[in-house]
Amino acid sequence: MSSSERLKELKHTRNRKIEFQRAVKDVLFITAGIFSAALGLKSFLLPNNFLDGGVMGISLLTKLLTGINLSVLVVIINLPFIVIAYTQVSKKFAFKTLVAIAGLAVVLAVVEFPIITSDKLLIAFFGGFFLGSGIGLSIRGGSVIDGTEVLAIFSSKKTTLSVGDIILVLNIIIFSVAAYLINIETALYAILTYLVASKTVDFVVHGIEEYISVMIVSHKSKEIQEAIINNMGRGVTIVRGKGGYGKRGHQQEYDVTYTFITRLELQKLKTEIAKIDDDAFVVEHSVGDIKGGMIKKRSLGD
Repeated sequence: MSSSERLKELKHTRNRKIEFQRAVKDVLFITAGIFSAALGLKSFLLPNNFLDGGVMGISLLTKLLTGINLSVLVVIINLPFIVIAYTQVSKKFAFKTLVAIAGLAVVLAVVEFPIITSDKLLIAFFGGFFLGSGIGLSIRGGSVIDGTEVLAIFSSKKTTLSVGDIILVLNIIIFSVAAYLINIETALYAILTYLVASKTVDFVVHGIEEYISVMIVSHKSKEIQEAIINNMGRGVTIVRGKGGYGKRGHQQEYDVTYTFITRLELQKLKTEIAKIDDDAFVVEHSVGDIKGGMIKKRSLGD
């Protein structure tokens, strides 16, 4: 076997190993998500006739009004969104979503969970927490157990509304119907449950260390870079830039400093920049997720 063939074989083996590890992680995330969501539903929301937002909220509301088993409704109501996922996202994503939703339906039908509390505030909070954790974990596993996001992505391509706008409109309709057909108190608790669930989803998907990318433009960029590296233990990326301003389009070349920090380190970074150049141009962007490079903070003693 030649060296090029050997390298190709090693690369193929490495890729297979990475794909296998990713598949195992996806299965674990989706399984944990299914049981977390089932716990939130059967131990908190279902026994007390509580609702949520999104497609799961539609399922709960339909169950409350018709008495149809939730495990059946979860599959039936999510089927159109699985079809949308198949055509708009990917076949793999749609298949994993179908498996996740079917798994949730089976767990809801077969597994028994204890009723933990009858306190309405605790039901709304912890029901939303465990349901949101389940949705977030399933997203980490590359699937969804609530088709709201799929519907919102599809609709945003057809209209001028953003994904957030569509989810908001959908939930307003659900809560309004709940208030009209059941009572206002149920709708208010449903809003509380949805808020807790949505925040939990963000926490599970993005983690506690929310990263922020910061772009810094300054004529003292060298000193700022040294401060970020030496005083904060963070890495920097330096990009050569050219700025233009004034009526004559005067251009000036400079180094643009680009770095990632956690939300908790933002004020410290601003302080370090202000010590060096109080007139520096600083742009901040929230980052969903990053991987590779110098993400972990380096010990300042290294």
